[in-house]
Amino acid sequence: MKIRDTLTFRDITEIPCLLEDFSARAVETFRSIPAPADRSVYLAGRGSSGNITLFAKYIWETYAGIIVNFIHPHSIFEAEIPLNFKNKSVWVFSQSGKSPDIVQCAKKLKKWGAKTIAVTNESDIRRNILARLSDNHILLSNSREIPVAATKSYILGLWAALWAAMMWKRCFSEKDFAGTSAMLRTLIDEQILPEDYELVKKLKKASVVGFVGRGPYYAVAEDAALKFREMSRSHALGYSAAEFLHGPIGSYTDKDFVFILNRNKTQVQDMNPVKTSLRRRSTPYIEIHPPAGNFPFNCLFTDVRLKILALKLALEKGLNPDYPEGLKKVTETKF
Repeated sequence: MKIRDTLTFRDITEIPCLLEDFSARAVETFRSIPAPADRSVYLAGRGSSGNITLFAKYIWETYAGIIVNFIHPHSIFEAEIPLNFKNKSVWVFSQSGKSPDIVQCAKKLKKWGAKTIAVTNESDIRRNILARLSDNHILLSNSREIPVAATKSYILGLWAALWAAMMWKRCFSEKDFAGTSAMLRTLIDEQILPEDYELVKKLKKASVVGFVGRGPYYAVAEDAALKFREMSRSHALGYSAAEFLHGPIGSYTDKDFVFILNRNKTQVQDMNPVKTSLRRRSTPYIEIHPPAGNFPFNCLFTDVRLKILALKLALEKGLNPDYPEGLKKVTETKF
C-alpha cells in the first residue's frame, strides 16, 4: 500500500479546504455562543477529543481570559451529591457525537443545570446523539472521517478553539487563519516526499517513542503519540517538557527516540534542559519546529508533519493505518 492510497492521507489532504470552510461560517457559528459570563468553561472529551480540550485550555486561558476546567466522566458518574453546574458552560467534544460515556456525562451535566455545547464532526443529526441533547452544536465539517485515527477532525477541533478565542477576544488576525490554511497545502505536498526514510528506519527500531512539547505544543505531543500508537503500533508517549523532566525521562535509554517540539527556531533554548538530560542518557532525539507561520497557529503544521510520519511508519511496518487491528472508530467505553 502506498501513502496516497490510504484513506488517512486522503483525509489529511482535505484539511486546508475544511479549515477554509469552517472559517467561512465561523462568525455565524459563534453568534449564539458568546464568551461565558463568569469567564470560565468546563471541557470534556476522550482520546483525540481530549487532546483538543488540552489545546483549548492553553489557547483560551492565554489569549481569551477564560478559565478552563477539565471534566472527568468517572467522577460525574460516581458523584454521591449532585454538583452545581447551573448555567455553567460545558463544551463536550466527540468526533462521532455518540461515544456512550461522553453522551451520558453530558446528559447528567445538563440535568445539573449545565449549558452544553457539542463539538462534533457528524452532520447527520439522526446519528449524532450528543448534538441532539446539547444546547448548541458546533459542526466541524460535513466530511465524515472513516479511518480509526482522527486526523482532520482533530485539527478542525484545534481550529474551532482558535476561532472561539478570536470571536470572544479578537486576539488574532483573520490573516492568521487564511495564511495557515494556505501554507498547509504546501506542507502536505512536501511531506509525502521520501526524505524521511532514515528517520522512519530509526523509529522502526525504537523501543519507545517520546514527544515533548510546551503549552499548545504539549497537546500536539499528546496527539502525535496517540497517532503513533494507533497507526504504527508504536509504544509512544507525549509529555510536557516540565513533566518529562520530573521522572519519565529516567526510563529513556539509547534504544528509544524522542521528538522535541519547538514553536519556532528561537525557542530552542527553552528545551535545553531536556536535550542535556537526553544526551546524558545517550537517547537519540530530533528537534522539530514549523517551517513558517505565527504561533500558536503553527502548531497545526507540526501536527500534520507528525501524522504523516506516523502514516509512513505504519506502511513501513506493513500495517494498515486506516483500520488498525483491535481498534474501532467509536470506542464503546463503559460508564
